Amino acid sequence: MSVFTTYLQLGFFHIFNLQAYDHLVFLLALCAPYVLRDWRRVVLLVTSFTVGHSLTLALATLDLVNYSPQLIETLIPVTIILTALLNLARAGRAALRRTEPAATTGGPLVLALPNLLAVGFGLIHGLGFSSYLRELLGQQRRPVLELFSFNVGVELGQLLIVGLILALGYGLIRGVGVDRRDWLLVSSGAALGIALVLLVG
Repeated sequence: MSVFTTYLQLGFFHIFNLQAYDHLVFLLALCAPYVLRDWRRVVLLVTSFTVGHSLTLALATLDLVNYSPQLIETLIPVTIILTALLNLARAGRAALRRTEPAATTGGPLVLALPNLLAVGFGLIHGLGFSSYLRELLGQQRRPVLELFSFNVGVELGQLLIVGLILALGYGLIRGVGVDRRDWLLVSSGAALGIALVLLVG
């Protein structure tokens, strides 16, 4: 296989992997408030997260920033906790019900808040991705192709996970008849519980 294909697969399976459950749980919390018809909002949200983690993944892999891996391992659960708490607060508003579009009230600042948080949390998760990539690269100092293909692989895996989460929500809400607010409460509550275990573990 070519270098591009090799690192593309490594990036894809680094996130599309049950061992990467911290990142999977974050994506669950990130997408929980949305359903398939909100796909434009989800694209913007995932793009915001991508901007953040792509930046720090590149900077850390190229040795342009230094960080404590232990600190990042602590901060990743914190990003999940904050995202889940934001979802639970949103679920308490009457605006989010099964027959209504997701969170369309509150003004531009409230609508932009999840995207701003996604960028900031992406910065943290990007450092988490870089720890694995730097182990793979060893002493290479200018791994531009490897960095690019690994990042593309991560994005492909991330998009597949987001698609599965939206499909699961759609199936439960439209197929089974689960109330949209209940789906948000249960998924966010589960993410919050897992993150608390990670934080204190």
